[in-house]
Amino acid sequence: MRRDQAVEIKIGVQHTPREITLESNQSTDEVEKIVAQALAGESRLLSLTDERGRKVLVPADRLAYVEIGEPTVRKVGFGAI
Repeated sequence: MRRDQAVEIKIGVQHTPREITLESNQSTDEVEKIVAQALAGESRLLSLTDERGRKVLVPADRLAYVEIGEPTVRKVGFGAI
């Protein structure tokens, strides 16, 4: 995946009012595979890495939902929004 693209991931955690949102350089397929492994019990933790290299760990048994967005292209420079 190119460096100027990131996948937005939103994670809902049971009994927590706010969702976790991060952008990752991992592909949508990689993220889906990691989530499936956590939900299948192959891992006790859902472990994802954001675009700055920070790890986000969520207990797999506490996952409410995981939303995986399409890669977004980053715009660089000045321009009208």
